[in-house]
Amino acid sequence: MSAVAYRFLEPLDVLFLRGNKLFGDPGSFGDSLIPPWPSVAAGALRSRILADDGVDLAAFARGEIDHPALGTPMEPGPFAVTGFHVARRWASGQVELLITPPADLVISEDDRKPSAVRAIVPLSWPGGKPSSAAGLASSFILPRLPVLAERERGKPASGYWLTQAGWARYLRGEVPAVGELVSSHELWQFDHRVGVGLDAATRRAADGRLFTVQAVAMKAGVGFLAVVVGADLPSNGTVRLGGDGRAAAVQSVDFSPPQSDYESIAKARRCRLVLTTPGIFAKGWLPTGARENDKRDDGAVCFDLHGVKGWIVSAAVPRFEFVSGWDLAKWQPKPALRAAPAGSVWWLELDEGITAEALRKLVERGLWTDEQYDEEMRRAEGFNRVALAVWK
Repeated sequence: MSAVAYRFLEPLDVLFLRGNKLFGDPGSFGDSLIPPWPSVAAGALRSRILADDGVDLAAFARGEIDHPALGTPMEPGPFAVTGFHVARRWASGQVELLITPPADLVISEDDRKPSAVRAIVPLSWPGGKPSSAAGLASSFILPRLPVLAERERGKPASGYWLTQAGWARYLRGEVPAVGELVSSHELWQFDHRVGVGLDAATRRAADGRLFTVQAVAMKAGVGFLAVVVGADLPSNGTVRLGGDGRAAAVQSVDFSPPQSDYESIAKARRCRLVLTTPGIFAKGWLPTGARENDKRDDGAVCFDLHGVKGWIVSAAVPRFEFVSGWDLAKWQPKPALRAAPAGSVWWLELDEGITAEALRKLVERGLWTDEQYDEEMRRAEGFNRVALAVWK
């Protein structure tokens, strides 16, 4: 894999990070998606690269120019976003990663006691799957049921992010502390703006076409960390980020992300596979590499991708989301695809002989087959990226 480049994108204005919902009709409301899809960073950086290289954008959109890093709109080149995360920069210039809490962590709030972070564990049951005879009936198809064991009920809370220290603790197989959480209120706030629809023929404001959009106003020092391979990126200047092309400053940063302990995982022969960006999979909630028709006697699903072989024995996958976007080359919406959200977790039991190098290769290439890696534009846009965490 080519050298990894880290760029901190700091908004200079409010951002319009549009999701899938259509808006623009009289009285409609357009909400923002935060964090945005990694394709937002891919589009902003690719546009800047083309502009810096003096490429005719119209000719590139028609597929007449094969850029050495970006390829063509139909056949992507080596450029790929391998990470896109919320981040904050301290006064010292150091950038800290902020991660969506994985689905096997439950954050609770209670007015009577401090907040808590608890872990979901994949329990096995005598005789295989739990049954009504054991006092628990389930349609879960995998042999280990993800269970949150707690003495007292707590109220689940949302809107939190793991700090870099909390993420490093999670990768080691530990439960992050409450002090390693950051609330969204500390990072940004929403600002509602009124827009006016335009008459396409006269290019003037259309009568009765007022609508409202949700803008994201980042706090000072808060932005996004883009991780890219396969291209020489600009080290300064600005990019157009999100709807309406609002400006964001580009800053080259020296960054050392928390690393998984691949040696320990290979020795233990089990791990957690965690999505760090949304996952677009042909089999729905089962990740690329899963062979749903190849199962063990206990129901575990075979996993085989990039030299990593094993069995999926449990999963914690939140409700799917839809991923789409706007295709500038074709000037039309991209197809809407179902995606497993970032933070989805699968527990894997690995076969004998799986090496740390094979595990590292799986993370570097993401959940794409070799054929998809060469042809799928969504791969270049940063989807299906994963991390491996210790499963204690």
